[in-house]
Amino acid sequence: MSDLIQKPAREVVQLLREGAETPTSVLEALRRHVAEADRQVNALPIQFFDAAAERAARLEDEVPDPAGRGLLAGLPVAVKDYNDVAGQRTTHGSPLFADHVATRSDAMVSVLENNGGIPYAKSNVPEFAGGHTYNTLFGPSRNPWNLERSVGGSSGGSAAALASGSAWLATGNDLGGSLRTPSGYNATVGLRPTPGRIPRRRPAIPFDPLWVEGPMARNVGDVALMLDAMVGHDLHDPLTKPERPRSFLERLTTFDPPTRVGFSPDLGCLPVEPAIRRICGDAMKHFDALGADVVTDCPDFTGAYDAFQALRSHLVAAVHGGLLAEHRDEIKPDIVWNIERGLTQPTETLLAAERVRGQLFHEIADYFETHDLLVIPSAPLDPFPTEWTYPERIDGVESRTYIDWIAITFCVSLTGCPVVALPCGFSDAGLPVGLQLVGAPGQEARLLAHAQMFESSVGIAASLPIVPGRPEAAKS
Repeated sequence: MSDLIQKPAREVVQLLREGAETPTSVLEALRRHVAEADRQVNALPIQFFDAAAERAARLEDEVPDPAGRGLLAGLPVAVKDYNDVAGQRTTHGSPLFADHVATRSDAMVSVLENNGGIPYAKSNVPEFAGGHTYNTLFGPSRNPWNLERSVGGSSGGSAAALASGSAWLATGNDLGGSLRTPSGYNATVGLRPTPGRIPRRRPAIPFDPLWVEGPMARNVGDVALMLDAMVGHDLHDPLTKPERPRSFLERLTTFDPPTRVGFSPDLGCLPVEPAIRRICGDAMKHFDALGADVVTDCPDFTGAYDAFQALRSHLVAAVHGGLLAEHRDEIKPDIVWNIERGLTQPTETLLAAERVRGQLFHEIADYFETHDLLVIPSAPLDPFPTEWTYPERIDGVESRTYIDWIAITFCVSLTGCPVVALPCGFSDAGLPVGLQLVGAPGQEARLLAHAQMFESSVGIAASLPIVPGRPEAAKS
């Protein structure tokens, strides 16, 4: 693994700005690495390095001064295969869209491109949605820490690419945990921002706040850099704002450590494997070391499970319901079930869900008047075998649906809070275990600063990227 591949994104961007590297040279180094590493991981099944090289050459010609090439200065960026890149396929992991080619980049990708990012590949996803990254088009992505285990989902390809050195930065999006679960499973970092922080791809349901786009990287500082390069306003996304916030990267070192941190291993209502409870509980010592008062009180998440299931089904049906009439047999059965649930659930179910969401939002607002963070696991069990569809049982409790096992993330989605997912340790099997650090709505800057303090104490970020299947060979 070359020295350049091992460097954090911020260091590579600095080399680009100084002219010590060019967008073309960085891209070629990445091309060589991906050709080797991704044969095992299958994180980036759609690659377009030649088109990226043309864009890199144009950037060099049109902006001769390296310092003027935007926040990312020509850094390659992997894009999740739910998002459009002009001239490239967007398949959503579905045979229905296997040959679909986007005519233009979507809003979020356009912002990254305008800030000097160069897309070069699409990261693997589940078909339409889900917590385990596999599909009939490209097969499963494999966890670089153990190639027989899941990378999580739906941003699993992005997280696996980061962990294996096939990306410095990668896009994710998050409805029920789609960038948080993979971040924990691959020992990378992802941010679910406050809704409206990053423009979405011409949303079919523009005022829905559950689905957000977010940055993914190998460490908190690189996530802050990417967030700076993703924020923006788009007329097609009414949740976005014209005002640009101050740099999140520059504010990483401007906050005091947290003083009061709440920890819950299960949100008071969910099954979590004992080993995960133990490892995540032990990780609270890092907040102790920062001088924080770690407490075990938690907002009341009663009813959140049912509320999210209802609201998600409603959203899935609204977006994909039109596909059933002609393409039912071509859609994964779990997605068919989710669409049908949304089409048939009683009005009272939705009304109850909205009441729970409102109550939880006010509950969490009250909570952050006296707490800096709420900390919970990012998954209730170790990364599971790739051949599973989903974990059917957690701590003895049977899963009722294919997304039950990610309830520890999707319940938090209801709050509208920003969440950083990052590693906190390893299981007895040597697999990453992650935490969600939940902050107050709109407080990404403070949240990222606290996350970086925790990350520095834990020390795992310094080991990335790893040689796929050989984590002990990291940095060798």
